Amino acid sequence: MKVDIFTLKKQYDEIKDELKGPIEKVMTSGAFILGEDVGLFEKEFAAYCDVKYGIGVNSGTDALFLACLACGIGKGDEVITPTYTYIATSFGISIAGATPVFVDTEEKTYNIDISKIEKAITKKTKAILLVHLYGHPADMDPVIEIARKYKLKVIEDCAQAHGALYKNKKVGSLGDAACFSFYPTKNLGAFGDGGMITTNSEEVKDRALLLRDYGRKGRYENIIKGYNSRLDTLQAAILRVKLKHLDEWNEKRRKNATLYTKLFKETKMDITLPYEADYAKHIYHQYAVRIKNRKEVMEKLADKGLCPLIHYPIPVHLQECYKELGYKRGDFPVAEKYCEEIMSLPMYPELTTEEIKYVVEAISSV
Repeated sequence: MKVDIFTLKKQYDEIKDELKGPIEKVMTSGAFILGEDVGLFEKEFAAYCDVKYGIGVNSGTDALFLACLACGIGKGDEVITPTYTYIATSFGISIAGATPVFVDTEEKTYNIDISKIEKAITKKTKAILLVHLYGHPADMDPVIEIARKYKLKVIEDCAQAHGALYKNKKVGSLGDAACFSFYPTKNLGAFGDGGMITTNSEEVKDRALLLRDYGRKGRYENIIKGYNSRLDTLQAAILRVKLKHLDEWNEKRRKNATLYTKLFKETKMDITLPYEADYAKHIYHQYAVRIKNRKEVMEKLADKGLCPLIHYPIPVHLQECYKELGYKRGDFPVAEKYCEEIMSLPMYPELTTEEIKYVVEAISSV
């Protein structure tokens, strides 16, 4: 049997009839830039996240750097962030002109190690930009407590956590600003790139709206130096349809994760399974496991029609593009260890019981 690590075909087949009308409406309107669906989706997604404002932008990476700028972060500032994450998180800081200051990984959730944050704070620190990795919320209350103590901004990277809950509150509603990606593989994915900044701050909202659209107040009145980073109307129309299904799809992911966990425990093999803290509702963007002989296992799985993904083989502090920051191997041992052990198994709502059983049997047999 061949089991895809991810596929969008089954999802498209499920909703294609719902998509025809909204897509046709945009195509015939000709309003491809900041059309009606953009504003409607911003309001609907903000309501979904239980926040006042949503600002659509053209990618998750742009959401990160524009959120930094909207929060007053720039040249000479430092932002504390995890080293075990996709590199776009730190790029958002760098593009804004600030410097990422990395912190190691918490052992169970794979999110930022909160016990290490205060040691990383300096006079230049302006914010904490944390990630809800793999769909598991970071422990926000102690982060917010630290931020208040040192008068820092808190920015959430929610690119992998659409709909995840922290103490029954939606991620994306907990910091000064939050950033979402609608890259096609996300739990809520577009048919191309797209992103969103969510916030309860009118100041952050107003500045983000200027920054995404050339810094203009009127058609030819530019009051700050801005960017061209607008969520495409066609993508917004597609996302409005898909948003209606998000909770259902997330519950299917949770059901799949429960089955994976049950079957792996029955094998009694030496594998570390995903963890869900008592404060969290994990939405399993990835079902990430840790296994010590990963390379050998993956080579054998390829012969069985399985190709798990590695997230992420190189921690950000060891990436060549950040060598000027002077970090070295051994600085963040937990993250470095996990980069050698974690692999992501097939995970999407349409996975069948038979496919999950095959994955578990294949891994337990190598």
